Parts: sequence; structure tokens; C-alpha cells
Amino acid sequence: MSPRILVSFSPLRKRATIGGPMRMLAAAGMKSRIRGSGGGGSESDRSGPRNGRLMLPMWIILSSSLCLVVEGQMKLSPETVQKWAVSFGKEISALSTRYSGAKLLQKKYKDIEAAVKIEEVGGEELAKKFAEEMEEMLGRKMKSVKRLAEAAEDADLYHQYNETLMFEYFNSMLINTVDGNGNPLALGGDFALEKNEHFNKLPVNTQLSNIQVPTNVYNKDPDILNGVYMSEALNDVFIDNFQKDPTLTWQYFGSASGFFRLYPGIQWIPDENGVVTFDCRNRNWYIQAATSPKDVVIVVDVSGSMKGLRLTIAKHTINTILDTLGENDFVNIVAYSDYVRYVEPCFKGTLVQADLDNREHFKLLVDGLHVKGEGKVKDAMKESFKILNEAAALGQGSLCNQAIMLITDGAMEDFQSVFEEFNWPERRVRVFTYLIGREMTFAENVKWIACNNKGYYTHVSTLADVQENVMEYLHVLSRPMVINHDHDIIWTEAYMDSVLPTTKELFNSQAQSLLLMTSVAMPVFSKKKETLSHGILLGVVGTDVALKELMRLAPRYKLGVHGYAFLITNNGYILSHPDLRPLYKEGKRLKPKPNYNSVDLMEVEWEDTEEKLRTAMVRGQTGTMALDVRASVDKGRRVMFLKNDYFYTVINETPFSLGIVLTRGYGQYIFIGNVSVEEGLHDLLAPDLTIASEWTYCETDIDPAHRKLSQLQAVVQYLTGKEPNLECDGQLLQQTLFDAVVTAPMEAYWTALMLNTSGMEEGVETAFLGTRSGLMRFQRYAGVEKRIGKSFLTSTDMENMFTLDHFPVWYRRASEYPAGQFLYYTPRRETRDIFRDCEADYSATLSEEEVELEAEEAGRIVIATTAVTVTVGKKTAIAGAIGVQMTLDMIESKFWAIASQPNDTDCSDIDGICPLRCDSFDIACYVIDNNGFVIISKERTDAGRFFGEVDGSVMTTLIRMGMFKRVSLFDYQAMCKMNLHSVNSARPLLSPFYGLASALKWFLSNFLLFLLEFNICGFWHTDHFADAKPSFSVSSAHKKRGDMLQPCDTEYPSFVYEPSVKETNSIIKCGRCQKMFVVQQIPESNLLMLVVQADCDCSRQYSPITMEPEEVKYIL
Repeated sequence: MSPRILVSFSPLRKRATIGGPMRMLAAAGMKSRIRGSGGGGSESDRSGPRNGRLMLPMWIILSSSLCLVVEGQMKLSPETVQKWAVSFGKEISALSTRYSGAKLLQKKYKDIEAAVKIEEVGGEELAKKFAEEMEEMLGRKMKSVKRLAEAAEDADLYHQYNETLMFEYFNSMLINTVDGNGNPLALGGDFALEKNEHFNKLPVNTQLSNIQVPTNVYNKDPDILNGVYMSEALNDVFIDNFQKDPTLTWQYFGSASGFFRLYPGIQWIPDENGVVTFDCRNRNWYIQAATSPKDVVIVVDVSGSMKGLRLTIAKHTINTILDTLGENDFVNIVAYSDYVRYVEPCFKGTLVQADLDNREHFKLLVDGLHVKGEGKVKDAMKESFKILNEAAALGQGSLCNQAIMLITDGAMEDFQSVFEEFNWPERRVRVFTYLIGREMTFAENVKWIACNNKGYYTHVSTLADVQENVMEYLHVLSRPMVINHDHDIIWTEAYMDSVLPTTKELFNSQAQSLLLMTSVAMPVFSKKKETLSHGILLGVVGTDVALKELMRLAPRYKLGVHGYAFLITNNGYILSHPDLRPLYKEGKRLKPKPNYNSVDLMEVEWEDTEEKLRTAMVRGQTGTMALDVRASVDKGRRVMFLKNDYFYTVINETPFSLGIVLTRGYGQYIFIGNVSVEEGLHDLLAPDLTIASEWTYCETDIDPAHRKLSQLQAVVQYLTGKEPNLECDGQLLQQTLFDAVVTAPMEAYWTALMLNTSGMEEGVETAFLGTRSGLMRFQRYAGVEKRIGKSFLTSTDMENMFTLDHFPVWYRRASEYPAGQFLYYTPRRETRDIFRDCEADYSATLSEEEVELEAEEAGRIVIATTAVTVTVGKKTAIAGAIGVQMTLDMIESKFWAIASQPNDTDCSDIDGICPLRCDSFDIACYVIDNNGFVIISKERTDAGRFFGEVDGSVMTTLIRMGMFKRVSLFDYQAMCKMNLHSVNSARPLLSPFYGLASALKWFLSNFLLFLLEFNICGFWHTDHFADAKPSFSVSSAHKKRGDMLQPCDTEYPSFVYEPSVKETNSIIKCGRCQKMFVVQQIPESNLLMLVVQADCDCSRQYSPITMEPEEVKYIL
């Protein structure tokens, strides 16, 4: 018979207890049964007299056994633990209330309820208003680009090409540099540079543009000199555009000949080898503007004659072609020798979107191509035409240009019949041919194929030839646009700005997606009559739009505590989203993730399982929908259950759609109050007050004279009339002034406490508050030299500050807890977060001492926070949050003082150990929060850890009993270490048969390696399964690859306390001993007290419960 835990619940207090010796014995097996206190008879009531007689001998045996068990079994008194919990709860509540001043602040907001009104936030109106403002802003960028295109075409029209032109220009690599004799370098010279706040604090010249030329392009080539001379006319237009729209960032002209004119001018820094690999013609904005969307089938010859260098060149050619494709293009790759095969069997007979994931996937597969057999191009061409014809017939693919890229060292067959059957006379599909190698025997055949199918023929004899020769096809595909003079404006997907802050700054910022840019670009054509029929593309003009500036148009204060705005492209990819994490760190190097700009909306809003939201937004629709979501805070360690309303609409004249999210509850309402400017300004100037530096109270980026003003300085200048021309947000200023007045008494309250040194608790360090307007006040009770939490609420502590994309974590957590009750937690002390973005977070940029100090500081402070609300009628809006930061040492000292019964305790009425003391060697006492994280423990290093890692047996029991619930969360932007046998760094796309063949191939190759390098000693001592490392020696190259990170999907747990269960106790059987524990909720808090028998080791029977993410493996 399997033993069971019998748990009873009191109908009044919902207290779960284990009663009587029989239940203690039954608890050993850990199989729970919940029984209500008013339940019916037991199973034995229905057993009848005969069964009762049979059970009598069994009862005698069990009773005798029970006596032996109970004699060796420790018993903990739930009543004692309950008294401790009540006392500790009162102690910390009084402490938090006194030093935060929460009751005073709530009273101040209560007093003004009669003078305020609460309005419901209109999500549809907000989305429409934000979209209109974004459309206006992006429209200004498009006008600037059109002016540049017109100026460039006019300049070319009146420029006469001069083969012998001698012209000195400012080369961005050579400016302000001298030779060994101290003389300026040619194409260099003095170029004034000054740091500019608007351009990432880079040294720039806002009066001139300058020229960047790739290392592989001769900087004095006649084409370069003529193009640079002609484009000098753009300087005045650059400056004029910037004056008309001061929010413009970089403006540029990318020439078809290879040079790049950039405004404002900067000094271009080459890599460590003195090389500049940047070529504007490879950039997505150039390629998309220069050509229309296209369907491309790449056909590569892998016959025996392509071995060696030819195959290497062919692979590089394929990769270069793939780099010229974007998410509006579609592609497939076919390899041929004696037979035709697809490099990716899953894509047989179809075209796939050329997004970053698929392009990288193709590159990996191309890298594994091998040669053998005889080349039969005829069948390969037939298959390619079938793919393109079927796509066109079914309305799939780009529905625009179609092309075949043939990469071969020769064509011997009679292939004319293929073109007659599939492509002539319309010649709808262009064929581009790349002859590989120095051999020219079959050059005429390969050239004939291209010339008779409206394509282009190139000869690629070395790796250095690949780049320039591949780019030629773009000019051919652009000819129809040039001839028709189609000036289509394009917008790119999000991409990483090439000028990044330091690693530490990036990882301090929660808004990584706001580091991204999008570009608007437009082609520039020759308007000369003599060349008009040839369709000559001169280049592409464009400008960047920082997504940070775009998202400022959806201000945080209008969206509530958990609300946010996001943007996606018409392909469903994220343009901006607070949960987009485009960066990761490998070692000490900060890198964009391989697929950072092709993260789908479904991978961020993953609760949208039916893709309704994504589908509607991709189609450019306007509407609304609701979703129940699991939102994580504290980098995935904690979960909140929210009901979100989504409002979405298209941004006209762009391929983008805007979505905003409002959370039901506090996010539904906003309250409005009025005070005079004089009264509000007086309180706004208080020394303890700050406002959100990343929010836009006043626009300081329009007038260069305002760019050095902080937001608080700008507000004061505007309100005092010193800068009446500043553009300020009237509604936000009104809320800020109102909050400044209402919260003003807190300064005097906190100061009085601090001055009363005799009554000041040592260990209370900082009192703080924040309001919905981004206003913050805080009081340091302890000097910086004495504070443990030195970084708390400093400029580096972005998680606890108001930023462009989130409210402080203490504000967000408090808002989901009853107002007036304090929520306690210790900040995260791990240097590695749940999200697998990096191996050690940004801490790799710090010294070991700094890392240890930061981790120690985080684990040794406690934050107590509570919400403050305003209620009018039946509507409640959150006004702010208030709290206090204390040292963990102080909280611990109060706990240990309470959790010890003195030796003279009257134990007559106590059933269990008496006196019970938490400092006993055989007792372990803990205080944990509602997510299971340890706050207090005998072991100092336990603070901040998940309790399941400390005691897996007790946490397992609590989960089984329903006191804690495990919640699964998913991360579709994770980075995992690459498996040695992995063939795919993108999403899994392999067919079952291909996967089976790959696994078999991997097994055979590694088994052979095992036989060759077998080491019996190493094999015996290697834990293959624990470390996921091979038990045999591998090459250093394999080891290095095994340490690399690649995109992956992970599932990770979070744990949530069920508050209806106030207390419980149980016994866990662990081999030869039993462990008893008692759990008691600490009143008026989110904390639990645990008292555990510590002399019974259950680690063999119960593994630790960790929050480590696990990679999701897909079976296709």
C-alpha cells in the first residue's frame, strides 16, 4: 500500500496541517491527498466488520513501528512558528511604514481625491494619435531624402565626365593624420571635429561631409574622383535638411562606384589591420533601394572539375549573392553534378524568404558542399525554371523580378532547348552567369546563356574578384527602374547602429532595442539623354532614423505601469519592442545576435498562439484584441499574470505597424489634478527631487543651444519663462507639478527622521518614492561610506529608475500587490541572468573585485515597496509607489532575535520541541519571498538564491502540496552553446530523413575519432551526461566551436506562491531519516517563514530545483 500525505484545511484560516501520529507515518511517501475539514467518513468507515477484524493485527504492527519512528522523529510546533511569523511581520511592517512614510503619502493623495478626476485611457485613440505623429516624423525624413535625390541627379546632369580630373577631397580615413615628416597625407588635411550630443557624442563636422572609400577600391580612380566632385553639391542640401529638421541624424550618398559620402563628416577608424571593409553597396538600404524585390534561384556546379580553389570561389560567390538579398526577396539553392539536388531538401520545389535566418542556414549548408561526378547543367536549369514558374503561377514569392544565378566552370551540353521551352520569347527570367576559375574554354557558352536571357556574364578567377563581380547583377536589375524613373522610397528592417556605447552602458540599459536604427533610402538615376536608355544607376541616398527617437512619440506615462508600444514591419519582424534583446556577449566581446533583426512578433508576444495579432498587423489592419499573458520581470526570475489589451494600426506611407499595450487594472485609468505653476515650481526645485531623464518633458534636441540641458533644467527654464520657445508636453508637466506638490511633505518627514539620530535604526539606508509622472524623491539616511547599497538609485542602476521603456522594477512589482501592504525582495545577485544572452552579463567589463563587490552588495540589501493609489467613485488609479532600502544584516538581526524561544519558556502547552531556537545546529530557518527566493538564512551565501537550489526536498513538497506553482516561460531569443555536431545556427529546418542521416554520419565519424584517440583513464573519469561534453578527446577547433553561442529557444521556470494557503507542515521520508518542516505566511507581506529539521539529509532522494533554462529541442 502506498503511503499518502493527509492534509486538512480549516475553513476559517485555510491552514494545512498534518494531524496525529498515523498521518506523520503516512506522510513519508509524499503522495498528497487534500481533504476538506467538513468531509465525510474515511475509507475504513465503509470497510465493514470483517475487514475491521482483518485490520486489527495490521494496526498492532503499525502502531509498534510507529512508536519506533516517533521516538527518533523531531517535532516542530506550528504554533511557535506562527507566533514568530506574526511578530516578525509586525516588526518589519512597522519599520517599513515608519522609514518610508507610506501612510503619510497615501493620506496626502487621499486628501486630494475630491479635487481630481479619473479618466479611462482610450487605447484606440492613443494608437491613432501616436501613429499620426510617427507618420508626420517619418514623412519629414522622406522629404529630406527626396531633396537629396533631386540634388544628386541635377548635379550629375550638369557634370561632364573628365578622365584626367585631379581633385582633392576629404577622405575620412586620412583626415587629421600626418606622415613620418609631419606633413598631412594626400586626401587628408585638417578637418575640424567637435563632439556633438545629437550624434552619440561623437566628434563630427556639421559644416561638411566627407568621403569613405573601401580598402579594395582605389581612392583616386577616375570614376571615384568624378563621382566625388559631382556629389560635392550635396553638402549644401545636407546642411539645409538638418536646419529644417534638427531631429535628422546621419545623411548619406552611396555611389555605385563604391565611395560613401557621409554627413556630418567624421573620422573613420580602420580595423586593427588598417582595413576598412565597409562597402555601402553591400548595405541593405542600398540593395533594397537599387533593386525591386526579386526571386532568385542559385544554381551551383559541384561536378568533379570544381574541386579545390574553384569550389572555394563558388562558395564565396554564393555567400556574397546571399548577402545582397533582403527580407523582401525569396531564394533557393540548387546544386548539380550527375543529378540535381537541393542544398536544403526541406525547400524542394519552392522559394523561401531571404531573411537572415534562412540566409545563414543556407551558408552553413553551402559550406558542406563536396564535388564529384560530371556536370549536367540542363537538368538543373529545368528545375530552376520550374521553381520560378510555379511561384509566379501561385502568386508566391516577391511577384516582381525573377533571376537564376548560374555558378560554374563551364557548360558543355546543348542547353538552348531549355530556354526555348521555359523562357523564350518573353525572357521573363533573367539569367546571370559566373564563370569560375582561370580556364576560359567554355567562356563563350556561359556568356551566351547570360546574354540571351537578359542577364550579365562575369568571369571570377580569384576570391578578390567575387565582391565587385557579384554587385554587377544589381545594376542590371535596376535598369527597368532607371528607365521608368521609378523613385520608390524604401524603409529597411531594424539594424544595429555601427557606433555603440560601451559594453557596460549597454547592459545597464534595459532598452536594447532602442539602440537600433531604420533607414529610408531612394535610388539616384542618371537623367542625361545620351545614357537614359541604358538605365544608369548613380547610387542611393538615405538617412537614418533612430528608433529611440521614434518611440519617444509614444510616451510611457500615457501607457501605465506595465503598458508599452512596439513597431513591426510588414513581414512581421520586430522593429522596436521593450522585450527585444538584440545583443549578447561572448567572452568580453559585445555582439549583435545573428538573427537580431529578424525576430518575429510571435517570438516576443508568444502568448498570441493563434497569430491573430501578428496576422492583423502584417496586413496593415486597425483593431484591438485582449490576451492573458505571463510577463516576466527581474530578467526572467519573476512572473506576473496580466490581462493586456492590444491596440494596433498601420503607419501610413511606411511598411510599419504600431501596437500599444494597456494592462487592465491600473493601466486602464489616469487621474488629472491641477496646481498653479508657482506652487508646483517651488516644490519642483527641492533638492531631493528628480524626473525621468529619458522621458521627454521638453524637446531639447531641436535647438542646438538646448541640447546640453537636462530634462529638469529644461522644464524649469520653460516654466520660469527663460526659454518660452521650448516645445514641452503640457499634460506631462501638469502631472509632474501636481505630484511635486502632493509629495512635497515627504522631504520634511524624511529629514526629521534622519535628524533624530537617537531613534534612527542602523541599517535603514534610503527612503524613496516614484510617481506616474516619472518624478522621484529619495532620502539617504546613511552616508555613502556607510551604505551597503551604494549603487541603489544611482545613474548606473537603470533597472530601478524610470527609463524610456519601463517603470522601475520596485514600482512595477508594487503595483501588482495590494496598496498599503509592503512587498519585500532582495535584488538579483547573480551575474548571469535567466535569459541566455551572455555568459556573465556585462560584468566581464569589470574587474574581479568590482564583480564580487556588486554581487555582494546586491545580495545584502532588502527593498520594501508598496503602491499608492487614488480612488474616485469606483475607479482606482495608481499614483505611485514608495519604499525603503535596508541592509539585510539589520533584517536578519531582528529575525534571529524573534526566532528563538528563551530557555525559561513555559513548554507545558507546546506540542513539539521546546524551547525551539533557529540558531540550533539541527534547525534551519528561512525567510523566502513569494517567488521562492531566499531572503534570510543561516548561510549568508543563500540570500538571493532560489530556495529550490538550497533545499530541493522541501521545495518539491511545497509544489506538490500546491503552496507554490511552477510556471513555464519561454525565450525565443536565447543564445546556447553550440553542439559539436550541430549543422544549423538558425532555426531547425531539417527533414526527418536528413536529420537521421546527419545523426548517423555524426555517430560514425565520432566513433572513428573515439577509436583513434581512445583514452581509458579519461573515459572512465568523464561525466558525459552532466557536462554535455564528449568523453573522448576532440580537436581544439571543435572545442572552440563548442564554446560558441548560437540562437536557440529555451524554456525556463518561475515559481509563484499560492496566497490562499497561509500555513502548512509536513514530513518527508528520506531513506533512514525523516525531515519535518513548518511553513507560515508572514502577515501583511509577501514573505514566508520556513522552519526545517536540518539533521536529515534528503539530497540523495531529492535533487535541487533550479531555474536554469533548458533548450527546446524540436523534432521535425
